[in-house]
Amino acid sequence: MAQRMITRSLLLLPITAFALTANADLVVLQYHHVSDSTPSSTSTSISLFQGQLDMIEGLGLEVVPLESGTRAALAGELSDRSQIAITFDDAYESVYSHAAPALQERGYEYTIFVNTEAVGSHGYMTWDQLQEVGDRDGVTIANHSRDHGHLAKRPGESDSDWEARVDRSLDGAQETLSEKLGTNVPMFAYPYGEFDDALLRKIETRGWLGFGQQSGAIGETSAATRLPRFPVANAYGQLNSLEDKLRSKALPVDASQLPDGIISENPPTLSFSVPETINVDRLSCFASGQGRVDFQVSGGDRVILQAPKSFNSRRFRYNCTHPAPDGSYYWLSQQWLDLSQPED
Repeated sequence: MAQRMITRSLLLLPITAFALTANADLVVLQYHHVSDSTPSSTSTSISLFQGQLDMIEGLGLEVVPLESGTRAALAGELSDRSQIAITFDDAYESVYSHAAPALQERGYEYTIFVNTEAVGSHGYMTWDQLQEVGDRDGVTIANHSRDHGHLAKRPGESDSDWEARVDRSLDGAQETLSEKLGTNVPMFAYPYGEFDDALLRKIETRGWLGFGQQSGAIGETSAATRLPRFPVANAYGQLNSLEDKLRSKALPVDASQLPDGIISENPPTLSFSVPETINVDRLSCFASGQGRVDFQVSGGDRVILQAPKSFNSRRFRYNCTHPAPDGSYYWLSQQWLDLSQPED
């Protein structure tokens, strides 16, 4: 494997300052449709959704509000009891028809991230429906952009054009949510889970929490503007693998030092250092569509990871897991973004 330094895709991530413990972290679940008749890639079937809620209840996990749960996790103030937050992107009508009644019956709190221009369109919730659910205890309505556009800076786009485009999308949606629903929640979910450093800075400047679509739990070493969530649509939310995700913990890497994921080589390289309590022989890493990926160890504690093949998709991930003392798993996910690939 080539070990030359690539500015945007090779980064050394020290985690030696953080001791590995079995303390609970926050796991955030990400949904789109809850339906049997919408595209499977972004849908959770009604029966699977009920099964997932049954598992959360059966494991004795606590469902908490997204904002307060996230801030407690970042501050290292969670109890030993594992906590879950539930989120929905796009405000699809099936959330109102199928998900909301099931969650209300169990008294579970949840957040809906809304791209405001789509509200009232075919397949989406109306403003009246959003007002109805938003008035219920434990329901939060938050910003998912104005137009669900790709917000990372496009190749050839001027700084001024990008600034104007992104500010209109971020602030326009926040203003509309305030006007229509009286809400001004400091949280944002990145459309498609895509971001670059400049977009992260805009979210930080606004004082918002920023949620992506890379998997993993939120812990004390997570970064407030690039928070992970577990997608749990049909392909990734099956019950035979869900428990490991629900009980997962953040691998104690300083996520603020992770690369933004805009690739400058394909396949990209990721490097991070592990503490003495990590046995690298028990670390497992995976690449999207390529399965388990071998890695090199340098100096006894530096893990260097590069997929064996290039990727032909706009977004892909490296995931690494390591057993935790209580039988759960520490989890690290790095999302990559190839801006040379077409927008979807």
